[in-house]
Amino acid sequence: MRLLFRLAPALFLLPLLLTFCQKERFTTDPVDKLEFSTDTLRFDTTFTEIGSATRILKVYNRHNKSIRISKIYLANGAASRFNLNIDGIAGDSQTDIEIAPNDSLYVFAEVTINPDQPVSASPFVVSEDVVFETNGNVQKVVVEAWGQNAVYLPSRYGAGGQVGYGCDGGEWVWDDPRPYVIYGILVIDQCTVRIPAGKHVYVHGGLGKIVTDTAILRYNDGFMAFQGSGKLIVEGTQDNPVIFESDRLESEFDEEAGQWTGIWLQSGSSGHRIDHCIIRNSVIGVRADSAVDLTLRNTQIYNTAGPALIGVHAKIDAENCLFYSNAGYCIQLEYGGEYNFTYCTAANYGIDGEAIKMGNAICLDPACESYVANRLQARFQNCILFGSRADQVTLFDRVDDPAMFDYQLKNCIVRVKDLLKDNAYPDFLDHCQPCINADSQDTIFLDPNRYEFRLDTLHSIANRYALPVPGVDKDLDGKARDANMPDAGCFEIEF
Repeated sequence: MRLLFRLAPALFLLPLLLTFCQKERFTTDPVDKLEFSTDTLRFDTTFTEIGSATRILKVYNRHNKSIRISKIYLANGAASRFNLNIDGIAGDSQTDIEIAPNDSLYVFAEVTINPDQPVSASPFVVSEDVVFETNGNVQKVVVEAWGQNAVYLPSRYGAGGQVGYGCDGGEWVWDDPRPYVIYGILVIDQCTVRIPAGKHVYVHGGLGKIVTDTAILRYNDGFMAFQGSGKLIVEGTQDNPVIFESDRLESEFDEEAGQWTGIWLQSGSSGHRIDHCIIRNSVIGVRADSAVDLTLRNTQIYNTAGPALIGVHAKIDAENCLFYSNAGYCIQLEYGGEYNFTYCTAANYGIDGEAIKMGNAICLDPACESYVANRLQARFQNCILFGSRADQVTLFDRVDDPAMFDYQLKNCIVRVKDLLKDNAYPDFLDHCQPCINADSQDTIFLDPNRYEFRLDTLHSIANRYALPVPGVDKDLDGKARDANMPDAGCFEIEF
């Protein structure tokens, strides 16, 4: 009996000691995180028929204690196109997975793609997150596959990087019957990119990153850049325009701005021509830098997170173009340049932005005591510059020399109020002759709240307000313009 009495306390304490040891061998410190063999698990197969592929992710515990992963799961749950096998156990969600000190486990990811499904069901780039919850931390690894048979540029590994293309002064015609998907940054030099009518160019955007010894630099990914003798020729037609847009074609992304970066025509590149083109849902539409010359015809740029068109000491000729739903400005002209806009409509409704900004200088300090300037020459003929704000025109003349700030508007409809104050630009309407300075009570468009910028047939003040321009006898829709009294803006009323 005495022996049993002496053993009883020890037997009683044994489970507690085991539990205590069990707890002690697992780290619960939030500083102790998992490490992964990659931050993006890519499936390098472009499917031309229904098929599947498997990739392996290795998960490391680099610590001296065991670590317990509370949960591993796919972010999209049952709707996911991916399947997981976690350390030999099949299932897209697992809990309480343990990794011994300085050990690892394998996660097998599989995807099955049917490229014959519509893009809404099987998009060009299929991606989501594998989520790891550990010690209060949430860590993610991207899984990514290609769901459609397309031409991927620069490559299927292009996200977050850039690839340059040159063809020794020749041409690169985008005439493949498959759609084109820009995936990363496409830099064109010594090459003319010619895009025929009807081509659809999708761009995969997002944030890219550059890792240096001292910092991680992030930037907007997904754009085309032309430099040197690189040149862009877009040859859309009335019936078959060329379309640039995001590769996210689900309905919830249809009007989402800022999904990809845009088209950047860098300093010195010339001869760019864009005709019958639609550019949508980007950060910017087109940016033309110093000494760039661009011809823009019958083009629409809308739903942008920044300006639709930026000219920085550039030369731009635009005709029959429509810019709308652009954050900031529809048209932003900086640091001077030479610009001609004919029969264009710039309309910003429901956005804290304006139709146009024109300036001749770039400030080098916050107070603009130091600046650099170039001559601005801007001409607007038969245009509509309107929107929901009381002022739709911003001017910035730092030089105070009429020869350096030369702008004229003729037969245009504008909306300005505070711009005309004595401390601003009270002589604006002297440069706008003849013009209608309209307000919210005036009728112009059919229904701007529904982005319908064709003219109200019965009441539009743009009706018969323009003057004929030789050679411009059709509108953006291809309708014939009145030979004697055409309408202002990019659309002609059809009676």
